[in-house]
Amino acid sequence: AMKTDLELALESAINIYHRYAIRNPMDDYLSRNEFATLLKENAKPFLKDTYIKQLFAKSDSNHDGRLKFTEFLTTLSLVAIDAHNRSHGLSPPAPRAPCTAVLGPCTPHLSTGRPGQPLLPRSGISRCC
Repeated sequence: AMKTDLELALESAINIYHRYAIRNPMDDYLSRNEFATLLKENAKPFLKDTYIKQLFAKSDSNHDGRLKFTEFLTTLSLVAIDAHNRSHGLSPPAPRAPCTAVLGPCTPHLSTGRPGQPLLPRSGISRCC
């Protein structure tokens, strides 16, 4: 059976993590440099050095100077939240926690098209975090 877009996205996130985690040192963690390289090579449109440093610090929950896979997932969620906000024309200055205000349900409003294509807004955007 053909994989769904979400299955492909999850598989891609895991593969990207492993591709960079084994660089230097060769382990199953992302060093600060591996993390910065991963983001600069894969998400460069809006990621600046300051943003990357703040994102790393916020995600390194055990403060060991490296990111294990679960901490890397935190960075993905923060980057996804910022990308979602940008799809609405918002430009947050730094990584932040998910919206906690109750604004009503976030209804689907983006079409992904095919893998590798940008998100395209649909008409009728509703209130969203």
